[in-house]
Amino acid sequence: MIGSKHLARSYGTCQSTSALPGFRQGLSLPKHIREVRAQSTEVGQEKSGHIKAGPNEAIFFLENLFPFRLRWLPFFNYDQLVGNVIKRMRNPHIRNADPMSIVQRAIPHSLPVEVNEVFPRLKEGGAFVKFSHEPQISAAEIEGTLQDYLRENPVYPWFNPFQRVRSFLVRGKPWVEDLHRFPSSRLKVEFAPTTPGGEAVELSQETLYSLFRKFGRLGDILPQPADSKVLPKFAYLNFTKARCAVMAKNCMHGFTLPESEGGGKAGTVLKLGYEQKIKAHWIRDWLVNHPRVVIPALAALAGTVAVAVFDPMRTFFIKAHITHSFDVKDNRFYKWLKSQITRANHILSFHHRQAEDGGFSAIWDDRRDNIEQIQTWLMETADTFIVVQGPRGSGKKELVVDQALKDRKYKLLIDCKPIQEARGDSNTIAAAALEVGYKPVFSWMNSMSSLIDLASQGIIGTKTGFSETLDTQLATIWQNTASALKQIALEDRKKADKDADLSDDEYLEAHPERRPVVVIDNFLHKSQESSVVYDKLSEWAAGLTTSNVAHVVFLTHDVSFSKSLSKALPDQVFRQISLGDCSPEVAKRFVINHLNADAEESLSEGTNLTPSQKRKDLGELDECIETLGGRLTDLEFLARRIKTGETPKKAVHEIINQSASEILKMYIDVGGPTRQWNREQAWLLIKSLASQETLRYNEVLLSDTLKPGGESILQALEQAELITIISSNGRPYSIKPGKPVYQAAFRKLTEDKVLQSKLDLAILSELTKLETQNIDKYEAELNLLANLPKQPGEVMPRIKWLLGKLQGCQAKVEKYEQDSGTLKKVLQMEY
Repeated sequence: MIGSKHLARSYGTCQSTSALPGFRQGLSLPKHIREVRAQSTEVGQEKSGHIKAGPNEAIFFLENLFPFRLRWLPFFNYDQLVGNVIKRMRNPHIRNADPMSIVQRAIPHSLPVEVNEVFPRLKEGGAFVKFSHEPQISAAEIEGTLQDYLRENPVYPWFNPFQRVRSFLVRGKPWVEDLHRFPSSRLKVEFAPTTPGGEAVELSQETLYSLFRKFGRLGDILPQPADSKVLPKFAYLNFTKARCAVMAKNCMHGFTLPESEGGGKAGTVLKLGYEQKIKAHWIRDWLVNHPRVVIPALAALAGTVAVAVFDPMRTFFIKAHITHSFDVKDNRFYKWLKSQITRANHILSFHHRQAEDGGFSAIWDDRRDNIEQIQTWLMETADTFIVVQGPRGSGKKELVVDQALKDRKYKLLIDCKPIQEARGDSNTIAAAALEVGYKPVFSWMNSMSSLIDLASQGIIGTKTGFSETLDTQLATIWQNTASALKQIALEDRKKADKDADLSDDEYLEAHPERRPVVVIDNFLHKSQESSVVYDKLSEWAAGLTTSNVAHVVFLTHDVSFSKSLSKALPDQVFRQISLGDCSPEVAKRFVINHLNADAEESLSEGTNLTPSQKRKDLGELDECIETLGGRLTDLEFLARRIKTGETPKKAVHEIINQSASEILKMYIDVGGPTRQWNREQAWLLIKSLASQETLRYNEVLLSDTLKPGGESILQALEQAELITIISSNGRPYSIKPGKPVYQAAFRKLTEDKVLQSKLDLAILSELTKLETQNIDKYEAELNLLANLPKQPGEVMPRIKWLLGKLQGCQAKVEKYEQDSGTLKKVLQMEY
């Protein structure tokens, strides 16, 4: 550091020759500084990227003149600000806001230097100040004097009032660039040779510390790993503050360390650059490199979003589906318009629908007790199900929905048939959602989620749980439906009610009439294929019943429904109504009412006779109904055919022929791996029921054709509706045709000699195979006994028994062969 006398003498010399331009005499800058363009301030002199210093010239770097992190702001126009800074250099007015004002305040008037150029570095928060000095004063002495001055007279910018402006002499060859590189607290120091092809010395940590500690506190010095072959050699300097690294980089870049200070024989050039502690795209890289954490987190996030966003929406649509909020048929204008059109023209569809419904009046009169019983149960509080069981076509749905629940405001009908018949999990979910109005439903996401799970299992070794099983998604649909049903049940509750102090559960228990009714139709339809849908549905129904949210009515044709429902409510007795076929009297009235449905139209034409009175062939109706039975679907089909002009006998004959064709197609001709019976077993029952109206259950099981697994075969045929198994006290005891009309259809089939001979021949072939297997088994055991070294007397009874069995089997085979020959002759002679 120079002395005070020398400083005064130097200052006097500078004052007498030329004053510092821009820092005295009105603080005006030299002309060549005013002409510098904004771009050149960031790329050095003549866009070379360097600042050249001539003889008796040196460069200071002043920091803390700009907020160096402005480059990170997305709305910040960096190039525009550089131009504005140059303008501020020309017209500084605000003391602490103008960067050049800070520069002028940082350089004291007593310093014997002349400022030539200023190069702002906005992204690094400072500026290079190029100055000239007298030869007798070194740049290092001027640096010391300026640093002492800034410590004694600190200058604070407006944007950082807690950190003062610092200044250091640039000892290297600064690289002034405008690349997309930003300051960091870590510097990478590369050790380069002074000449191409030369050798550079890797500096020790002590040398690096002595060179860079003056710029700020160092947190750590990390040398290049010993096994690294990267050239040139390098080391990392971790400063505690980024502003210290900025100062070190701008002052020491390009500095040549001589041999005397440890730089080797030819010296070592230091190349400095910022090294980001946090690498670019580190968030993306972390997510990609940690799939075990990221994928389950994404699954949890997706589930949370689905619950928070979509569940309220889905509950709303379910409520709208139950209350028919968006149904045009409940619109007042639609009802008015429909009534006007009906009055103007009674021939429209509304009249004909009334005519179609008129035929059921006889059925409802006969089943009035069942309707009233269901209505009474719905007014009571009971934690159990209402089950209406009956064969297909017995009118279960019409009885419950159209009659017992016609005055109920809120009812939900769930048809299990489309859900169970859907192929694939996605289609099953979509069908279940459609039944309750659950939307939006992203059933296609199930397949995509399964693929994601499969991929994650290959990547991380375990499934993420991103995809849900079928029963889990069905449970979600039923859970949202339960929430909607509870909201509907409580929507009429008011604070002014007498029981307003009751909780929601107590209120619903006290008011069973407020609860909506859930009707589950076609329960256990094709349950032998899969029971997942029915298990989840019965569990959900049990929750609705026990929590008093809704009444649940099951409609099923399966007589073994209690096995499935008892899993959900094991300790409850179900309220059951069994529907059968109509009696002949009721069936006759049903057909006649169908024929008389258009009586009003006939009377309006001037006749006094109803359509049934005009027909002279209705005397055949009693005989036809006795053949057809009392199944509602068959009776309705009969009435429609009679309406078209056919006689009752001809209509019944056509129905029998159609039923026979269906039996052949469904049970005889078509086979498959999913069928639990073969055509020989089905034909045995058909032939037996053709001659007898009822078969003994256990007697049928003794037939060789149904062995083994006779009971499972009979249950499968009952599910397929070929037969009906009658039980008493839970024990099956008899077998009847699946429909009354099947009795006549069975006879029709057995009258076909070719068909009967063909199928009887198939039965005999199966029986012959069975007896042949028995003969082989008996002969093998006899051969084993014959090979014994001695024949003890104890084995003689066994040998006699085997010989008797062998003789019996052979007799059966001979008889089967004889019968088969007779049947083959029929097939050879008949068409």
